[in-house]
Amino acid sequence: MKVSIIVPVYNAEKYLPKCLDSLVNQSLDDYEVILINDGSKDSSAEIIESYKKKYPEIINAVTVENGGQGRARNIGMKMAKGKYLGFADSDDWVSPDMFKHMYEKAEEENADLTVCDITECYDDGSSRIINMSQYEPLIKIDTAVWDKLLRRDLVEGIYFPEGKVWYEDLSFVIRIALKSKKQARLPESLYFYRVGQESTMNNNNSRKNLDIIKILEDLKAYMLPLGYDEEFNSLVINHLLLETIKRVERQNSSDKKEVMMKLREYVRQNIPNLRKCESFKSETLNRRVIMFLNYYGFSGISRRLLKLKNNIAK
Repeated sequence: MKVSIIVPVYNAEKYLPKCLDSLVNQSLDDYEVILINDGSKDSSAEIIESYKKKYPEIINAVTVENGGQGRARNIGMKMAKGKYLGFADSDDWVSPDMFKHMYEKAEEENADLTVCDITECYDDGSSRIINMSQYEPLIKIDTAVWDKLLRRDLVEGIYFPEGKVWYEDLSFVIRIALKSKKQARLPESLYFYRVGQESTMNNNNSRKNLDIIKILEDLKAYMLPLGYDEEFNSLVINHLLLETIKRVERQNSSDKKEVMMKLREYVRQNIPNLRKCESFKSETLNRRVIMFLNYYGFSGISRRLLKLKNNIAK
């Protein structure tokens, strides 16, 4: 079998049919779609069953007790039979040729990991293409899992963190990227990501953002013995100092200030002198300014600067 596509499903009745329609109508031959119903309480189970009956040669499905997206994906990986693994979220959809093009690119370049571009889709009908396939260096690969095709034997021994934890993709994708010997880039927008749903990127739960510290500590224990010290610093300043603090700054929860303080403390513990950090010095001036402000507790100012920049760009 060429590809196994793994889809965790939890209370996705509103969007699941569109997702499944796009997956069962792939132009690729010899593939499977593995659906993990993660204890859904809506009609997701009935929708899955109807597609399983209609497409028994494509769909393999199982229902498990709710345990979080990471655990559901891990179960799917254990069930997979394909040479390559792909992923999709149940509220998104894909191009009819996504997995054919990804598979052919991976085979052509003998790649362990293949990345394509995506389209972000908004509720008002607007959209924009994000060039996920364009990154340099490797440590700056985007950490979403659904725009990637992975050689299954590469994934051996690597799993998503389990439990209802955020940032599980970060842990999984970085380990995979560092382990991969050959990456292929496919500059085609093949995955359609629905923006606006409750997610790590779109929420008002400040405290759950502290999960990134657990994930980074786990990656630190993995990366530093292998000599990836500066790569780890890059993860800290880009994913925590820049993106996570920026995300929490936009929220209005009661524990926002405490969470921001703990995030900054973690950065300072690992990077006591930001100006001497090689990863920091390699960033663009605009990113360094925002990181510098966030490092010293001026995230409110950095937020206003980013807002001003976005307004000018419009």
